[in-house]
Amino acid sequence: MRVFPAIDLRGGACVQWVGGVPEAEKIRLPDPIEVAHRWKTAGFKALHLVDLDAALGTGSNAALIATILKDSGLEAEVGGGVRDAESIQRLLDLGAHRVIIGTRALEDPRWLEEMAFRFPGKLMLGADARGRQVVTRGWTRTLTQDVGALVAGVDALPLAGILVTAVHVEGLEGGTDLALMSELVETSGHPVIASGGIASMDELRKLSAAGVAGAVLGMSLYTGRIDAAAAAREFP
Repeated sequence: MRVFPAIDLRGGACVQWVGGVPEAEKIRLPDPIEVAHRWKTAGFKALHLVDLDAALGTGSNAALIATILKDSGLEAEVGGGVRDAESIQRLLDLGAHRVIIGTRALEDPRWLEEMAFRFPGKLMLGADARGRQVVTRGWTRTLTQDVGALVAGVDALPLAGILVTAVHVEGLEGGTDLALMSELVETSGHPVIASGGIASMDELRKLSAAGVAGAVLGMSLYTGRIDAAAAAREFP
């Protein structure tokens, strides 16, 4: 299993929210480029970059993402408000190794299928869930679809993987939804990347033992609850 430090961008800063709620911002660091260097120095080989402004339709941090990708030299999966082929290609051209698509992919299955075959092995489907219900548009819209059914339904597509964010535990540092992640590993033929609430090295080990391919760490790294160097060393 690999671990990806999360750099969530809003208004040019690196932020962390509790429970996926913008008003519950707990961490704000003004220099995301320095943050990327911090994680590189700790030993991480890849980053998880999300443009929250683009996801919410309130702005763009595209220039900052381009600088982080170029300056850090790290592998990165990048997402947030990616809703057309041009945006996907632009991020790939900037150096993103994988592009995360969420809202449009979840709301428009035909577009998801078209993009998956147009960019085989380059797209991560972001299946954000509050409980078992899929949420979109920066976690502001709740769909009726069950996340397990969603994940099972895209097996035929040539995706790079499924990124599952347990929004209901996001930023709380109380543990991720291990039962859900374990279930989705069994359900999906794609690699599953777990995100949301991961709070300890022991939990990372349990996710790895369950067959999870990767884990995104946010709040627990920023607060020091998980030691960055230790996580990078054990899960390179």
